[in-house]
Amino acid sequence: MSDLPVTPLLDIVANPADLRKLKPAQLRQLADELRAETISAVGTTGGHLGSGLGVVELTTAIHYVFNTPEDRLIFDVGHQCYPHKILTGRRDRIRTLRTGGGLSGFTKRSESEYDPFGAAHSSTSISAALGFAIANKLNDKPGKAIAVIGDGAMSAGMAYEAMNNAEQAGNRLVVILNDNDMSIAPPVGGLSAYLARIVSSRPFLGLRDLAKRVARKLPRPLHDAARKTDEFARGMAMGGTLFEELGFYYVGPVDGHNLDQLIPVLENVRDAEQGPILVHVVTQKGKGYAPAEAAADKYHGVQKFDVITGTQDKAPPGPPSYQNVFGETLAKLADTDTRICAITAAMPSGTGVDKFAARHPDRAFDVGIAEQHAVTFAAGLAAQGMRPFCAIYSTFLQRAYDQVVHDVAIQNLPVRFAIDRAGLVGADGATHAGSFDVTYLATLPNFVVMAPADEAELVHMTYTCVCHDDGPIAVRYPRGSGTGVALPETPERLEIGKGRVVRQGKKVVILSLGTRLEEALKAADQLDAKGLSTTVADLRFAKPLDEALIRKLLTTHEVAVTIEEGAIGGLGAHVLTLASDTGLIDAGLKLRTMRLPDIFQDQDKPEKQYAEAGLDADAIVETVLKALRHNSATVIEGARA
Repeated sequence: MSDLPVTPLLDIVANPADLRKLKPAQLRQLADELRAETISAVGTTGGHLGSGLGVVELTTAIHYVFNTPEDRLIFDVGHQCYPHKILTGRRDRIRTLRTGGGLSGFTKRSESEYDPFGAAHSSTSISAALGFAIANKLNDKPGKAIAVIGDGAMSAGMAYEAMNNAEQAGNRLVVILNDNDMSIAPPVGGLSAYLARIVSSRPFLGLRDLAKRVARKLPRPLHDAARKTDEFARGMAMGGTLFEELGFYYVGPVDGHNLDQLIPVLENVRDAEQGPILVHVVTQKGKGYAPAEAAADKYHGVQKFDVITGTQDKAPPGPPSYQNVFGETLAKLADTDTRICAITAAMPSGTGVDKFAARHPDRAFDVGIAEQHAVTFAAGLAAQGMRPFCAIYSTFLQRAYDQVVHDVAIQNLPVRFAIDRAGLVGADGATHAGSFDVTYLATLPNFVVMAPADEAELVHMTYTCVCHDDGPIAVRYPRGSGTGVALPETPERLEIGKGRVVRQGKKVVILSLGTRLEEALKAADQLDAKGLSTTVADLRFAKPLDEALIRKLLTTHEVAVTIEEGAIGGLGAHVLTLASDTGLIDAGLKLRTMRLPDIFQDQDKPEKQYAEAGLDADAIVETVLKALRHNSATVIEGARA
């Protein structure tokens, strides 16, 4: 406990109502204590650091000025919400972040009334806030909706779709653009801060509103001239013309770390009769913590770390991560194939595309948080004879499903999908789990869907993707390190739709897809020890299935079990359909499917998540025993006899 920061002001703030009792002169100290508490908490648990440190003052100011939770505060993505959680009654649990049974690393409706809308994906905040604002308007209820969106999230089209529809919300909607990277506007100085305060004031907004109403009554040429003059003057002084065209009153830029600037501007915005209003706030990622300021990328998401030195805990040396195996393999293959391109949506290091970009910068494309564009861009490249790899997390590819269907599958274009973070992902929880990709891809005509059992198989599958020019192909692989197998010097082109038997038995067969193969082999050891000779097959392909192999295995074993790291509708459903279509079900086959449960699982260590999901070796054994309609004692006794 002696390592905890000294926080006398923060100690008396249990919720935003307590915060609003403080004097403005006390807010600077409170923000400093809040920053220290955030650093201490993340040092204990790991998690997102730089983004939260960048909005300490902004979060403090919003809760001080607005009447939360009646005024709805909605964070985009939500990874910057740790200071918000500390101020809204969850400080006593802040050191349980991202752990089993602990606080979510993002906003979550079930966690607090101060989290009105859950988020972990990008660019949803303005649409959601508009919904809250219009609902209040229709029901004549008080309360504003405040969306805090980062400049990176503004690269997604959904943000602009929402802004284009936001004018009818009026002054009930406030959008705060947290500019911490793109430097949309010139540097914030005294003049721009002064201008921001002036243009957000009620007299100025009222004057502009009056001028607009008068201008509408002028003859068309004079009206157009007046409008252009107003836009030109504001654009020259401050920027923001784009947002004004979308129907917002633009205010800014404002120094997001200067409470003396933030508070009066937000008070003006709160009290404005015009709207909607966009406040452009400039912040610095990692603000107030030197290691994070010096390396914003490395301190965006961190492991546990020493608060004094900033040194992060490192995992012991081990096998390479799947993402790096993919990135390095693709980079090597691109040395001799100039048609290979790599596309990612704001996740170059998370997908391994950074490895590719280091060797082939002219063929690596980071399109920002724009998965829909990434997929159709890849489709265009493929149609023109290139070999594009679209490297996107499974959970983020969901955002581009229409493009996958309409722009890729229907046209049978050879886009290669490298789907990272397949299966359960640990601390990031349900929002980032790759639970559905096999289901939503293997149902599409023309698609090939693969899953490697280990990192060596990923090398072969990456090469297979390169060689496959007959339509779309996807390879899905998990987060984290591989199994430690040796990587092949020369990759092999796999025959499409062909699996392999990795262990031969007689009574039970386990049909595995992906990295559950290791658990399947452990289960086979246990079953063999019980006298149940077990075959294990690595199917490799969810689509097309190796029908000949599956039919052979189903007809030569008494019990068959499929296992996969995905939701219902994936491999198990396809094998069941095959068994039904070929009459094997009628023959009395004992076929069981094991897949993720029909729930959204909360964060925990991956091994615990899979155990809870019933996808480990013990669960496989239990499934087999139940299928045989024996308890373990009966089976063992019968085996001995």
